[in-house]
Amino acid sequence: MSKNNHAWTLDSWREKKIHQIPTYPNLEKLKEVESTLATFPPLVFAGEARQLKSRLADVANGKSFLLQGGDCAETFQEFRANTIRDNFRILLQMAVVLTFGERRPIIKVARVAGQFAKPRSNDLEKRGTTELPSYRGDIINGYDFDTKSRTPDPERMLRAYFQSAATLNLLRAFAQGGYADLHQVHSWNLDFVKKSSQSEKYDSIAKRLDDALLFISSIGITRESTPQIKETELYTSHEALLLPYEQALTRRDSTTARAQDGYEGDWYDCSAHMLWIGDRTRQVDGSHVEFLRGVKNPLGLKCGPSLGADELMELLDILNPQNEAGRITLISRMGHDKVESKLIPLLRKVKREGRNVVWCCDPMHGNTITTDNGFKTRPFSSILSEVKNFQQVHLSEGTYAGGVHFELTGKNVIECLGGDQSITADKLAEGMYETLCDPRLNATQSLELAFQLCRI
Repeated sequence: MSKNNHAWTLDSWREKKIHQIPTYPNLEKLKEVESTLATFPPLVFAGEARQLKSRLADVANGKSFLLQGGDCAETFQEFRANTIRDNFRILLQMAVVLTFGERRPIIKVARVAGQFAKPRSNDLEKRGTTELPSYRGDIINGYDFDTKSRTPDPERMLRAYFQSAATLNLLRAFAQGGYADLHQVHSWNLDFVKKSSQSEKYDSIAKRLDDALLFISSIGITRESTPQIKETELYTSHEALLLPYEQALTRRDSTTARAQDGYEGDWYDCSAHMLWIGDRTRQVDGSHVEFLRGVKNPLGLKCGPSLGADELMELLDILNPQNEAGRITLISRMGHDKVESKLIPLLRKVKREGRNVVWCCDPMHGNTITTDNGFKTRPFSSILSEVKNFQQVHLSEGTYAGGVHFELTGKNVIECLGGDQSITADKLAEGMYETLCDPRLNATQSLELAFQLCRI
């Protein structure tokens, strides 16, 4: 029997076991910020979340492919228009490559406009004799190692909200205002990517796309008659980690209200189109599962090597009792050497039970290492190996490898090892390692990975 068979309410999660949520020293200030956020406009709309769910249902049925990616964690310091643009641009480039390789629509979901909080293995960080709360992302506390910065501050949620609103405003302009026009595909190439071998491959695809656009234009299919040529769909996502923030931005959808029986409408978490539950917060009796079971957004569930098949079935019973296609995306993050032993039992159980899910591969989190010179990094070879193993396992089991989930940036950083750039551990110390949390693929590595996945 499910442990979540009681009635759901907006704050019923507060009665459950709480993990990865900080202890705020000023509870009155926390309540004040939550109340303020609850009066703010939604960042996204219920109809957009339903549209994404429909798109993900196509992925679940093998008709489309999911590309999910973006920064490991957004920061207040890096909030710049160029950073947002370049991250958007690399997703567009990868989508073009994957479209040619997969021969099906690519659903683009960005880790953006809300990906501020990060789970931590330890509540405290010790340096020398000083011990302070761990850095949990800019929405909670600061990175600087001092008492003031590391003390959780609820007012940071307000800054995260306004930054997310501004980010969404710019992204919507890029997606709908002409920047994503397929005629602009050549201009999406970043200057430093042009110096790599990936640029030549990308330029070849761009020329083929130019020819295709010229042909369809000659038979009357133009950007004026077909909006898909000049516009694109981009959805947002983040880990629903900081539940006070998520609850404050959850709204009833009036369009689903029913006057005949007094139903006031479905609840949607309007902080993002898609929310996911992390590998550290997927406890069946935990607060995060409790909160997200009650909102109608499409949900992701990180599946690490410790997740058993029976536990997964119980989570699916709780989060998707109606077995709706597009509701659940299972994001596998096993590590490149554990895919076969850990993923196959889950695949077989899900298939045998007839569950409607999207299978997506996160090859980043299971392949993190620390170099001898102290840098947290990820080998490109391990990332590629996990995706390849993921694809092969699905092929052998007769299931669909429906997507990929990457931590990446459009910036020219050096944080992951290897790839066409032959990045070594020594290069990590040259000043281009910028992440405050997890190492990201740079734009060149991201594009290289897209080509490798499609064997173009």
